[in-house]
Amino acid sequence: MSAPFISIGLINPKSPSNVGAVMRAAGCYQVDEVRYTGSRYDRAARFHTDTQNISLNIPLKGLTDLLNDLPSGTKVVCVELVEGATALPSFVHPENVLYVFGPEDGSLDQALVDRADAVVYVPTVGCMNLAASVNVLLYDRLAKSARAQGSDALIRSSRDTNNSVRVKPPAQQ
Repeated sequence: MSAPFISIGLINPKSPSNVGAVMRAAGCYQVDEVRYTGSRYDRAARFHTDTQNISLNIPLKGLTDLLNDLPSGTKVVCVELVEGATALPSFVHPENVLYVFGPEDGSLDQALVDRADAVVYVPTVGCMNLAASVNVLLYDRLAKSARAQGSDALIRSSRDTNNSVRVKPPAQQ
């Protein structure tokens, strides 16, 4: 059985800090690649925001069309606060997927939404920023998966060197 393919697609992102935060989320949740369209990020990319250097391990690809050259069987899931979308808590994530997020200051094109295999939204009051939306979606995917089981070994391998705090076991009665 092959590993799932998980990709994040960003439509014309404008904020280098949000793209940097998306890259960090991609590393935390084991995303295979991040794709983006548009020129705004390219102009702002010199303000390096990938503080964990995730782009050394996860490709960040600038493309003219996010849907080009996807692996066979990849489902396209748009993430947008639009009428008729499925609320994220009831959504079943595809194994192989490209999650597409709109620009911070706009929406996804109707033609892209029409081509998608699914459209989901996070049922919040008001809208979240791009990086927050990516984190919530990827956490939902993880929480609904077999990988959701945590352990102290995972904590030790994931935390930074400044964190050695432990939870004390309950006092013996």
